[in-house]
Amino acid sequence: MVSERFQGVRSIALGIWIDSGSRGESESQAGISHFIEHLLFKGTDHYSAYDIARIFDEMGGEPNALTSKEYTLVHARFLDEHLDRAFAVLAEMVTRPSFSNLDAEREVVLEEVAMYEDSPPDLIHDRLTATVFGGHPLGRPVIGYSESLRAQTTAAVAAYHEGHYVNGALVVAAAGNVDHERLCTLVERHFSPRDRAWQPPREPVEHRPRHVAAFAQKDTEQYHVCLGGPAPSRGDPRRYALWVVDALLGGSWSSRLFQEVRDIRGLAYSVYSYTSLYSDIGLAGVYFGSREESAEEAIGLILRELQSIVDHVPAEDIARAKNHLKGQLVLSMESPQSRMQALGRSILFDMPVLTVDEVVECIASVTLGEVAEVAAEYYDPTRWSAACIGPQPGPYRHAVPGFEWVAS
Repeated sequence: MVSERFQGVRSIALGIWIDSGSRGESESQAGISHFIEHLLFKGTDHYSAYDIARIFDEMGGEPNALTSKEYTLVHARFLDEHLDRAFAVLAEMVTRPSFSNLDAEREVVLEEVAMYEDSPPDLIHDRLTATVFGGHPLGRPVIGYSESLRAQTTAAVAAYHEGHYVNGALVVAAAGNVDHERLCTLVERHFSPRDRAWQPPREPVEHRPRHVAAFAQKDTEQYHVCLGGPAPSRGDPRRYALWVVDALLGGSWSSRLFQEVRDIRGLAYSVYSYTSLYSDIGLAGVYFGSREESAEEAIGLILRELQSIVDHVPAEDIARAKNHLKGQLVLSMESPQSRMQALGRSILFDMPVLTVDEVVECIASVTLGEVAEVAAEYYDPTRWSAACIGPQPGPYRHAVPGFEWVAS
C-alpha cells in the first residue's frame, strides 16, 4: 500500500492495482482480463450494478478501470469526505464480484471489439505489436478476440479471477487529501489477512529485432502505418534517454516528425512517436495516417529521420527535449490521479518510488552519449518492423522494399 498527501486539494484519487493483464493469458483466454474488468462493475455480494453507479454518482465521484498488457487498475476520484464509502465499494468490486449478467456484458465487450476493429488508428498499434513480438502474448490485443470471448463461461471467468485477484497480486495506491493511517485501517478492514503466494504468469520474450512488414486490407480513406521495434524495459535506467529520443523524434509539436511530415510537407494530419514499456522489454514506435498519394513519401521520410537520429543528435535538440519532458512531467504530477498512477505502478512492479524532483533530475542528467547509445540500439530503421492498414497493399509494399513481407 502506498499514498501521498497533497496540500490544497479536497479530492482523493484511489486505485486498486492487480498484477494481472493480457500478457498472462493463454491464447484461448485472450481478452478474459479485460472482460473481468467490465464485470467488476456489474455487481457484488452487497451492491448491484445500479448501486455502484448510484453511489458514485451521489458522491460526485468518477469510477473507472483499465486493463493493460501487464496489469488491471480499478480506480476512482472523489471528495475526501467519501473515502470510507468509496473504498468499501471499490474493494468489494475487486474481491467479491458476482459475475451476474455475464452474457449481457459479453455482448457489450463484443460491441467494443467490433468498434475497435472499425477504428484503424487504434487497431494499427496492436498490428505493430503482433509484428514486432510475433506469437508472444505481448503481441495479442488486450481486448482479446470475439472467438475467445464467446468461449468464456461463468465458471472459467470465476476461476481466473480467483487465481489472479489474490492479496499478493494487489496494490492499493492513493493520492490527494488522504491520511495514510486511515488508509491502512481501511485496507485491514476490507481485505482478508489470508495471503497466497503470487508469481505473475509472464512468458519471457526474446529480445530479437525483426525487420518485417505486415499489411491488413480494409476499405479506408487513409493508410494507417506504424513502425517500431524493441526498446528498454520499464525498469531499465536507459528509459530516461529513451524518453528524450522519443520526445525529439515525434513527442511534441516541435519534434522532427511533426515538423517535417505535417507542418512542412503536409503529408499527414496525425503523426507521432511513442513508447510502451513492460517488465522485461519495451516497444518504441511511430504512427501516421495519410492518403495513398502521400503514404510512400511519409514512410521514406520517417525512415530517413530515424537514420538521422542514429547518426547524430545535436546537443541543442537534446536540451530542448529534456526541457519538454521536465515540464510535461511536473504539470502531470500536479494531478492526484496522475500521482496515484505513478505510485501504484512503482510498487506493483517493485521499482523505486521517486519524487517528482528525483525524476526531473534523472531526465536532466541524461547525457549526449546515453542518447546516442539508445538511438543506435533502438532506433536503427534496419531493426524496425512496420504494419499497415489500408485499401490495397501496393503503395505500402513499394515503400518498404527492404523489409521481409509477412502475412498479417
